[in-house]
Amino acid sequence: MLLSAPLVFLGISLAVAQDLGVPLSWRKFSNSRPLSERITLSQNAINAILPQLNSGTGIGYWQSGNVFSAMANQDKFAGTTTNKAQVVNNLKNVFNLRANYDKFGAGCQGMAISRVLNVLSDQTFMKFNDDALWWAQSALYAYRAYGDSTLLANAIATWNSVTKFALTAAQASAGQHPNKSFTISPTCDGITMAGGVFWRPTADDQAINSITTGLYLTVSAFLAEITRDSKYTNAAIASANWLKAHNLKNNIVLDTVNAHDCSRSPSNWLFTYNSGKFIEGLSVLADVTGDSQWRTLMVNILATAVKSSAWQGSDGIITEGSSTSSNNDGVGFKAIFIRGIHEAFTRNPSNTDLRILVHSYVDVQYNALLDLAANGNTYSANWHGPPQGFTTWGQLASLDVFTSAILAN
Repeated sequence: MLLSAPLVFLGISLAVAQDLGVPLSWRKFSNSRPLSERITLSQNAINAILPQLNSGTGIGYWQSGNVFSAMANQDKFAGTTTNKAQVVNNLKNVFNLRANYDKFGAGCQGMAISRVLNVLSDQTFMKFNDDALWWAQSALYAYRAYGDSTLLANAIATWNSVTKFALTAAQASAGQHPNKSFTISPTCDGITMAGGVFWRPTADDQAINSITTGLYLTVSAFLAEITRDSKYTNAAIASANWLKAHNLKNNIVLDTVNAHDCSRSPSNWLFTYNSGKFIEGLSVLADVTGDSQWRTLMVNILATAVKSSAWQGSDGIITEGSSTSSNNDGVGFKAIFIRGIHEAFTRNPSNTDLRILVHSYVDVQYNALLDLAANGNTYSANWHGPPQGFTTWGQLASLDVFTSAILAN
């Protein structure tokens, strides 16, 4: 049985559109906390993680970047500048160390931000295009919140660097890429591989994955919205088409396609952030282009993803990335998922059913954190609880739920 409610979230009625209905089995899908309390709870969660950023984070490099994303979004949604100095200064430090915007890497697990910055200066450091794009995305959130033109320039420069590894139609047709040492399959399943973005910029790595391509789509769409430059719009459309054609099954985003032989990742590699980032990118792209196909696709993916048994049970609480003893990437994945569906919420004010569904889903996670996983202002990575002592990865995962609850209520 499914449930819907007026946008004020005070009453209930039977849903008209079943696919956007709220399952009655979901745990506590509303709350009555006033705006001021929601803002305070969210900022307190951010404050609890700040001391760790210079002492040994326990989280990876890409996850560290997403702390600053949450902080910038907190200020944007709450209408404050509380986190501005921390966000802007730290992001500028990162980009200053990466003058060529092409040496962003993984492997900084457990390091303090100050140590991460030192590692970034090592030119032999392993590189990943998605890591570069995570930081470009953080810069764009910060630009949206504070209007700092330097951070916009940093995001554009990073986009320019990663664009060297976005597969063009001509490259796909020729079966060759100037920065890759292997032949490219022009098509997979009869559809062009144009628009996909290689995960790693090393010459021998053949993987094009959803998170790198989804990040590129989203950064491109944000830049198109800000600059009105058609090159960003065209790039976003190409990547959206690649994801739609090659890595979408039953409205759930899959993980990786091999550009050389079209082999793909195992079918059970289903991660929240792949769908979440695609939802976010499509939400922005729909506004930029005015093309209804992107909004329709976004709604279909969102309606499926928030009810997927791949990462939650019948109570609706996300189970992905629930380790309480050590960090794993999945802890950061679910935060990206919540952020993506929240972007859809804010950009679709007239779609009442969609907004009720997102509001309800965010509140399921919000109430789980507060009721089941809270230890003061810190939260377990396991949203079913029980509460535990502070871990940076658990705290990171909670931040986007709290910032999203500011507006999604």
